[in-house]
Amino acid sequence: MSDPVIDRHSDALIVVDVQNDFCPGGALAVDRGDAIVPVINDLSARFAHVLLTQDWHPRNHTSFASNHRGGAPFDTVEMPYGAQTLWPDHCVQGTRGADFHGHLNVERAELVIRKGFRSEIDSYSAFFENDRKTPTGLTGYLRERGLTRLFFAGIATDVCVAYSALDSQAQGFETVVVEDACAAIDHDSSLDTAVRQMDMQGVALLPSTSIR
Repeated sequence: MSDPVIDRHSDALIVVDVQNDFCPGGALAVDRGDAIVPVINDLSARFAHVLLTQDWHPRNHTSFASNHRGGAPFDTVEMPYGAQTLWPDHCVQGTRGADFHGHLNVERAELVIRKGFRSEIDSYSAFFENDRKTPTGLTGYLRERGLTRLFFAGIATDVCVAYSALDSQAQGFETVVVEDACAAIDHDSSLDTAVRQMDMQGVALLPSTSIR
């Protein structure tokens, strides 16, 4: 893809899960998760359409290791919808950990998609719960607003950003991941794997400096 020029009518920036619990000091911190905030703020000032996603779990969420007898964070269990990683309790509804990072500019966001609020199923993608069938409603919103090209930023590159970008492409949107506006977990080469998957599916991965 050549350097994209932002179209204020048809382009949207989607900022994924830039929340306290995913930043240093949080319950499920990603290294340098807070370092991407200035890059995102610079980008969001240039887009006419900015959307946010927010992990929003009830305390009894089945993805929490604390809700499984003998379960430990990062174990894998089988759920009705397939394999599920168990996580430390994080982004619990109404807690500081679930709040957006304090320096993230959220004032211009026109929509916040909350995900993971159903206690029985986890949600990584901005478009679907992890059963890959239950929609968040984002696709319909974007289509009704005539938004056709989506730029993704946020946490984590190799989980929620990648899931969202792959679903975006599959839903027929032109999709760009802004690499330096994302932070990755990168456990056991998970970042390389995610980048390969996105590249194979036609997702563009570009630095913020190439977006005009």
